[in-house]
Amino acid sequence: MSLSIALAGKGGTGKTTVSGMLIKYLVKSGKTPILAVDADCNANLNEVLGLEVSDTLGNAREEMKKGDVPSGMTKDIFISMKLEQAVIESDGYDLIVMGQPEGSGCYCAANTLLTGFLEKLSGNYPYIVMDNEAGMEHISRLTTSNVDILLTVSDTSRRGLQAAIRINQLAKDLNIGVGKSYLIINQVREEPSDIVLNMIKEENLELAGTIPEDDAVYEFDLNGKPTIDIPNDNKAVQAAFQIFDRIVP
Repeated sequence: MSLSIALAGKGGTGKTTVSGMLIKYLVKSGKTPILAVDADCNANLNEVLGLEVSDTLGNAREEMKKGDVPSGMTKDIFISMKLEQAVIESDGYDLIVMGQPEGSGCYCAANTLLTGFLEKLSGNYPYIVMDNEAGMEHISRLTTSNVDILLTVSDTSRRGLQAAIRINQLAKDLNIGVGKSYLIINQVREEPSDIVLNMIKEENLELAGTIPEDDAVYEFDLNGKPTIDIPNDNKAVQAAFQIFDRIVP
């Protein structure tokens, strides 16, 4: 049975970087193989992991929409083939990218493909890490559902915390089957104030911990270096690992 962990949060909070740290932690802990899913239409988890993307679910969706299915092949077989080609293999984990369809229209078809393919793949991976797009659209479209752990990432800003609170509340309202829900405050310069802690307490959010602001994380990102390669003794990585030690079985 797979343990699924989904990450959500406002844009700019470092959600994807935290996703990479989680994958790094799981690999280091021997909790492999892992299926990493970039469910953000503006995909960049591959950059955090240092992987090249050759194909995406969005591309498969577009080809099916245009009718580019080879003669004699059913759509189901074609989609299955395309999705298998979209899996990027790495050491201890594989990555699949949602991608952004080129044509007009909603993402409903691509989301359906993602959900169906994840169901098929889940039996092969004891851990699934899904990096969702910023905001709450992924929840309202039910692409984040039936997850064991929902990690909402915020920075120290009021807007970031308000977004985290709304995401947590929406997940409850939609009854999407979240097992445990936690808040991680990222890019912290000092411990959360009483005002912040009271906001969290009033909304019945569980604070899993904080990750400090760190120059190495900024420099890796600025120079296009995979942040998964940041050394394990880095203070931000260590703080993230301590959080994961407490919440990931």
